[in-house]
Amino acid sequence: MSLLTEFSAATLSGEERSLADYEGKVVLVVNTASKCGFTPQYKGLEALYKKYKDRGLEILGFPCNQFGKQEPGDSAEIDSFCERNFGVTFPLFAKVEVNGDNAHPLFRQLKSQAPGLLGTESIKWNFTKFLVGRDGSVKRFAPKDKPESLESAIEALL
Repeated sequence: MSLLTEFSAATLSGEERSLADYEGKVVLVVNTASKCGFTPQYKGLEALYKKYKDRGLEILGFPCNQFGKQEPGDSAEIDSFCERNFGVTFPLFAKVEVNGDNAHPLFRQLKSQAPGLLGTESIKWNFTKFLVGRDGSVKRFAPKDKPESLESAIEALL
């Protein structure tokens, strides 16, 4: 059973969505931002989504304003920016916190299962990626890891 079944999150339109909807899929969870040096990774994420979605990959974007206040917009602005500039079609959720007392429970779980460098759990910046296998296994990738560099890990899980 996937760890995703335990969580839900608000979509950009404000609807609460059970992440159990992604049960049986390989899921890439990413904390995103619209005004970050890594923002062009949206293009690579969308390319991965188009290439692998029919084989069972889902990409879930979670905007976050905790790093340099690089996601200042509201849900409508985020949606418009991502669609207009990068043609994003993968699911985007409402802004969340990924660190601290108000961190979304999904990110608490992901960080605990896949700590970062030297065992630290904190997410250091936007575009940290967590690849969740169908079996609930989690692998963490740094913001500097471009989406295309994840292809072999994705292929192995599909």
